[in-house]
Order: sequence, then C-alpha cells, then structure tokens
Amino acid sequence: MKKILIANRGEIAIRVARAARDYGVKSVAIYSDADANSLHVEAADEAFGLGAGRPGETYLNIQKILDIALRAKADAIHPGYGFLSERAEFAQAVIDAGLIWIGPKPDVITALGDKVEARRIAAKVGAPLVRGSDGPLASAADAVAFAKQVGMPIAIKAAFGGGGRGMKVARHLEEVGEFFDSAVREATEAFGRGECYAEQFLDKPRHIEAQIIADAHGNTVVLGTRDCSLQRRNQKLVEEAPAPFITDDQRRRIHDAARAICVEAGYTGAGTVEFLLSQDGVISFLEVNTRLQVEHPVTEETTGVDIVVEQLRIADGLPLSIRDTPEPRGHAFEFRINAEDPGRGFLPTPGLITRFRAPTGPGIRLDTGVETGSEIPGLYDSMMAKLIVTGNSREEALRRARRALLEFRIEGVASVLPFHRAVLEERDFTAEDGFKVFTNWIETQFRGIEPSQRVDFVETGVIRSFVEIDGKRHSLVIPAALFSGLAISPETPTAPMSAAGEGAIVAPVPGTLQKWLVDDGAQVGEGDAVAIIEAMKMETRIAAPKAGRISIKASKGTVVGLGAELASID
Repeated sequence: MKKILIANRGEIAIRVARAARDYGVKSVAIYSDADANSLHVEAADEAFGLGAGRPGETYLNIQKILDIALRAKADAIHPGYGFLSERAEFAQAVIDAGLIWIGPKPDVITALGDKVEARRIAAKVGAPLVRGSDGPLASAADAVAFAKQVGMPIAIKAAFGGGGRGMKVARHLEEVGEFFDSAVREATEAFGRGECYAEQFLDKPRHIEAQIIADAHGNTVVLGTRDCSLQRRNQKLVEEAPAPFITDDQRRRIHDAARAICVEAGYTGAGTVEFLLSQDGVISFLEVNTRLQVEHPVTEETTGVDIVVEQLRIADGLPLSIRDTPEPRGHAFEFRINAEDPGRGFLPTPGLITRFRAPTGPGIRLDTGVETGSEIPGLYDSMMAKLIVTGNSREEALRRARRALLEFRIEGVASVLPFHRAVLEERDFTAEDGFKVFTNWIETQFRGIEPSQRVDFVETGVIRSFVEIDGKRHSLVIPAALFSGLAISPETPTAPMSAAGEGAIVAPVPGTLQKWLVDDGAQVGEGDAVAIIEAMKMETRIAAPKAGRISIKASKGTVVGLGAELASID
C-alpha cells in the first residue's frame, strides 16, 4: 500500500491517519459539507468532499467514495467503524475496483456480519448460545410471535449492524411490535439495511468481549478481554481491559470460543467476538464485529500492540507481529466523551464547542475528533472523543481516571463528563463490595445527576471555510465581520425555538421530526408517546405532558431546534 482512503469521519478517521503515518503510507480523508471544518479533514494528507446530505448520500454512498479513491490515486480503503465498515458489498466493490480492502474478506463479513449466520457458526464450534429467531423477522407481528414463544425479555437487533444501533430490549409483550419498527428504522438509517432478528435477553448480564487479530498465514491471536457493561441505550460508555472479576475458566472459555469462531469463519484482520455473562455465570455468544472496535485503545494500552497498524500489515500480506496471547500489562479504562446530557436521559446536544481542554499526565491518552471551535453536527452519532486511562492496577487506573476527569473541561455543548465523574464514585463500579454493574445498570440502578446548564450558540470572530479544486479541499479563514448583516436561508424546513405556553409539546433535543405517532386532533393521555425525533442516529420519543386533544404544529421531516414547539394539548 502507498495511499489509504479513510472511509469515515471524526476521531476514528484521525486514528487511522496517524497509523498510516506510523506505517509509512499516505492517507486521504473524505468529508460531507457538515464536516468541512472537522479535524479529520486536516489530519490526512489529502481531503475530498462528498457534498451535502444525510449519511446515505455521503458516508454511505459507495460509488461516491470509490470515485474519490480513484481520483486521489489511493490503492487501499480503511472503513473505520460504523457506516460501511461491516458491509460486504462495499468490501467487494473496493476489491472489484482494484483496491486493497483493509478488513476481512467479503464472504466472511457476510457470514459473521449476518448476526443469524454468526449464531449458526458459533453453535457449530460449540460456543454457548441463548435461543434466537431462525433468521431475520419479516414483521412486527413475527417479533411478537417469537416473544410469545420464548418469553420475555427479548432483544431485537439489526441483523447487519452493531454498536447498539438498531437494538431494542423489550421487557413487556405490548411493546415488542413498536420496538421492532423502531429498530428497523434505526438500522436502516445507520447501516442502510433494516433486517432485524430477535433472541432471548439475559437479565442483568455483563458484556464481555475478546479482541481478535488474524493474518492470511494461519495465525489467529486473542489479544485479551474487555468489559463493556456500562451502557446506555445499548451503547457503551465505559470500557476496560482486561475484563475484571471473571474466573480463569470463564476467561479461557471466552478466549477459546472467540478463536474457534474466527478460525471456522476464515477470519483475517481485526475483529471482536462479544459475549454476555449472566449473574449466575452463564456465558452466551452475542455477535462478531467484523471491524475495528471503538474501544480498541484499552487493549492496545494493556498489550502494547497497535491494532490499526496490525490491520495495515495484514492487508499488505504480512504476518502478525505477535503470535500468542500476551500477558496484560496493567489495567486501562476508556471513557467515551459524547455530546449528550446525562441529566436529561442522555439526550444528544449538537452545537458549537466553545472550550475543550483535555487532561494530560501519566497514563493519559486522548483520541479526539474535536477541539475548541468545533461544530458537532446533528447528522451523526454523538461521540466527540475517547479518554483512555492506564495504571499498573485497576485501583491505580481508577485514581488516575478521577484526576483526569476533574481536569477535563468542555463548554458550549453538554457532555457525559458529569456521568463519568459520578460513576467513579459508585461502589457498584469501583467494586468495594463486589462488581455489580450490568448492561442496563444505568437505566435501573444509577442514582442520576443534575441536567447540564443550557448554553446558547456563541458566534466566533472568524469563519473557517474552504474551496474545492477538482474536488480536493483547500482551507480558508475569513473574518466574520465581512458577513455581518447577511442571512442564509436553509433549504430544509425548520421549526425555530419559541416561547411555549402551558400544554405545549417542545423538542427536548435538536434533530429531525421523524414521525408522529398520533393524528392531529387525537385525544392523548399524559405520558403517551406522541412523536419521534431522530438526532445523531438515535431516536428520542416525545411524551405528552398532559391529557387532552393534540394540535400538531410541525410536520414530519421538519428540522427542529431545541425547545421548538411541535404541538399543543388543549
């Protein structure tokens, strides 16, 4: 390889660009109009624009990406995580275009990326499994029928997704159909495919995973385990390596099952095999992520292996630089720094970062996609950065994490920093009386924190813009005063913030009004779900503040600001 196109954005695009430099090859960034001033654009050697639009028109547009790769004379593509990273048709299209695909073979992505087929492979090699549907479910009615067959709770999951997108846990039969439809919508938006399946859900399980790297020379190595149990909306917030408080036998079984699944599938590249561990010690295979994981840095910190460079070596046909599972060196935590308000149910908060001051010192690593002055668009997921803290022991890593999180300052948008600071004082997590965290611990056990203070948009003194010459980006910095008095009319209909009166239903988060769940003029009860707003690839349900007759004021598809009046109830 001589030049790698990075088919992604944000911190992971920066991470890959850095690995490319370490490996001695050039990198090419791509960006949507919303990301024109993002840091990942500057991190690469070259950058090319994808144009305007939602992810389906930009980062999920295979032909656009391939056209840019050929124009930039790239000879390889790294997909990062999310977006097209687990799409076999993208991997095949890259190969058909004569480029090197940095990832597993397309047929392996198909087999393991299809969560139903992955379960069949796991069963074949004897990995532990709970009961699941026999293939994707065709409708909400089929999901209800499966739930009646196996009992509650059940998990509804995107068959071709991951990372918590398109996953819903239904605990009551009457919510299964609605949750199925919601999972399909999220999966379609995030992955371009909406097929979903269902399986039994282990109540209060831990989430344990094994990091795999495998080359084309027959070497498959488990780098170790991670615990990713601290989640909200089925998306991880805190991860650590190695997974603490599991027995040697449990660790061995997880390692053996992960290796066997990947060998059986003919896996090459970096991947993760995920498991659930119930409170009574039952281990159940969950899925295989056929890509780089968000939480890979904690494994890097505790093994000394650069997993992204290993991906590049494997794609270049080289053998692994390590052949056996290494002994962990210390303990590491990763804290995902999301633009979300944990005091308001982790609602996403896109906007302008007016201050970003990261911690430093021994044992601190920061993988970030933002800085002071960065804009967080509402089109993509909410992660801004990852704070990775390492110590000689779990206790030392916890002490360093407390120090680092106290130093960390983000202003202009709400962030999950207050949650991270609070969780490090929770005995369930610090484990003085035993480790008691499980995958929905935040929703059911966490004491909660106060909502963040609302912050108004702050205008900066300069406008950072760019010009494109033959599709390639060149930076411009323009004094904002030049544009004083000018207004720009958006193409998309918007609902501005208004002084809402009693009975008003307002947007708790900026985003797109995706769907009304009731008709105009319908009678609703207090607390009834009436609408869905999509922001940062996640759905937020809007509830009626009181009972009465609803009068809808914002139409489906409208882009709404925080506090915009959507409807009123009389």
